[in-house]
Amino acid sequence: MELPPKVKNILLLDSEGKRVAVKYYSDDWPTNTAKEVFEKAVFTKTQKTSARTEVEVTELENNIIVYKFAQDLHFFVTGGNEENELILASVLQGLFDAVTLLLRGNVDKREALDNLDLIFLCFDEIIDGGIVLETEATVIAGKVGIESTDAPLSEQTISQALATARDLTRSLLK
Repeated sequence: MELPPKVKNILLLDSEGKRVAVKYYSDDWPTNTAKEVFEKAVFTKTQKTSARTEVEVTELENNIIVYKFAQDLHFFVTGGNEENELILASVLQGLFDAVTLLLRGNVDKREALDNLDLIFLCFDEIIDGGIVLETEATVIAGKVGIESTDAPLSEQTISQALATARDLTRSLLK
């Protein structure tokens, strides 16, 4: 019997290697210090690459890491060295595309921090206990609650209402 693909963690770091949003599904890093050391090692190993258009793959400490960068955010998905890189890459691409949809194409650190609740909901819709549930970005974004940006303000979450107000303000100031 073949086991389903498992993800060990999802990391969203800024351009300096600091945490924006992370979620661990494995006990490979039992303490917060061990997690931070791993994150620093991943960032250091990948910071010189140019993974802006395509998903890149590397190996670190017997783990396969797929990653992609967008402006000042670095997206990482880690799996064991026995995992299929293509499955990990589809998880990463699904996460990246869902976050892009949720942040309305403005994928940067400030916008990510403003919508951190939606990003963590994305993590939860994609992975449950390390097992991959969904990789289709539109399905993920729809489950998180942003299917249409034209929903009435009374039916939007606080984050969505603030984003709508911010967009209206920007359009008025132009």
